[in-house]
Amino acid sequence: MNAHSQDETPGVPARRAALRMLDAVLRRGEPLDQAAPPILRAIERGDDRALATAIAQEALRWLADLDALIDGATRQVLPDDAKARSVLRIMLAQALRLELPPHAVIATGLPLLMGGPRRLAHGVFSALLKSGQRLPDAPTLPDAVRARWDAAWPGRVDAIAAGLAVPPPLDLTLKDASRTAEWAERLGGSSLMPGHVRLARAGAVEALAGFGEGAWWVQDLAASVPARLLGAGEGRRVLDLCAAPGGKTMQLAAAGWKVTALDKSARRLERLTANLTRVGLEAEVIAADAMQWRPEEIYDAVLLDAPCSATGTCRRHPDVLLRQPPFGELAELQRNLLERAAGALKPGGTLVYAVCAMEPAEGERQADWVRALRPDPIRVDELPEGIAPTAEGWFRSDPGMLAGAGGIDGFFAARWVKGAG
Repeated sequence: MNAHSQDETPGVPARRAALRMLDAVLRRGEPLDQAAPPILRAIERGDDRALATAIAQEALRWLADLDALIDGATRQVLPDDAKARSVLRIMLAQALRLELPPHAVIATGLPLLMGGPRRLAHGVFSALLKSGQRLPDAPTLPDAVRARWDAAWPGRVDAIAAGLAVPPPLDLTLKDASRTAEWAERLGGSSLMPGHVRLARAGAVEALAGFGEGAWWVQDLAASVPARLLGAGEGRRVLDLCAAPGGKTMQLAAAGWKVTALDKSARRLERLTANLTRVGLEAEVIAADAMQWRPEEIYDAVLLDAPCSATGTCRRHPDVLLRQPPFGELAELQRNLLERAAGALKPGGTLVYAVCAMEPAEGERQADWVRALRPDPIRVDELPEGIAPTAEGWFRSDPGMLAGAGGIDGFFAARWVKGAG
């Protein structure tokens, strides 16, 4: 047990964990999903761990707007890294976003400022709530992000921001797409395309029907599109580059492909292997750097879900918008990986390139750069209902799409065929 948690008000350890996660992201620049596990390890109850994560995520999602409220209620602006500012962020996130009772927020928040300006925090929090202050309908995007996306997607930025206002629903990919209607009914969800079920987020994923028998895995609808673009495997061989944690590997194996799954992270491949075991699917798993690895054979298809800025996942990972990714380095790596992927492909074989990024430099410009392969335009019937291919025959989604159905992550995918010559 964490030393702080002894003799504390119930709920304080969860808020302390949220505060530590906020600090890890904002001061040390760590991704939230990397910072969270060691911080949450000391919290015994699963619901307390979930609450701590939700508080941190909402504070990050609405960071600029929470800071604007705080600055409007203080005579002197608190430094960005002041502990009192961070405590107020998580207190306001609980009251305004998670709708927790103000007395509970105060009772579990002020102890985090032991020896600090508790009276200031109490006064600011109470004054904001008493005056009826609210957050806007959509979170304010960081200035650099808004500028990039305004230039890339004219007229789309407000819709994208609106798509970030609430955490996304839970998307499942089914092992057997023919049972879509059955699983949608059994789980009380809806489906936006065959092999997909969407649920409201509630409780532990492991407790849902079908988890133990390996009937499905968690995968955002957009992330499921690239593997779908390769169709049925019918025993042919496919190379899944940068494969961990394995969602696309499982899709390909379930579609009848003989899969070679390659990733340079042995730790992430352990998770991929565990996922394969749970759902009862098989793949050849190789731990290697795709830029160094030499395949012993060439493949009927290659799927490259390339390392990227991950800005398209900002609905579920709001912290990605608070970091400045090394776009130049990523673009160079993506091009090099595309060349490697094309070299591993048989004549007549199919290559799919994908990134979970909102940046054209990582998606559209990379696809436009590919000249050695013949474009194979994506068809509207291969995409979720409500999303059409681009004029170039590419797949592009953003968090402002499918708003009435729960939204979708930002993603890009393109497809080519290798000539026989």
